[in-house]
Amino acid sequence: MAIDTPTRYRCNACGNLTRFDVTTTRRTKAFHHYTVGGELVIEDPELLDERVEDVVCRWCSTGSAVVRVDAADLEAADPAAFGRDATSAEADGHPER
Repeated sequence: MAIDTPTRYRCNACGNLTRFDVTTTRRTKAFHHYTVGGELVIEDPELLDERVEDVVCRWCSTGSAVVRVDAADLEAADPAAFGRDATSAEADGHPER
């Protein structure tokens, strides 16, 4: 299982879009190779499972008002925040709302 695009969050209590404490649990598989000198080298890590346990807004310390949002929706709402102007956003099918 691989993560295709990072999950974006928004705090509906304060409007934060950028700072969150995210607690996750990951289950992985990897090849552990010990050198003759006893040093560990971890090779071929594979993510088997990942669960987000908790997301808390860093600004207002609430977790109950934090929601997941689609990054494309955020970009369409404010293209300037993604380094683009409204004209280029309209050209690629993501007009400013």
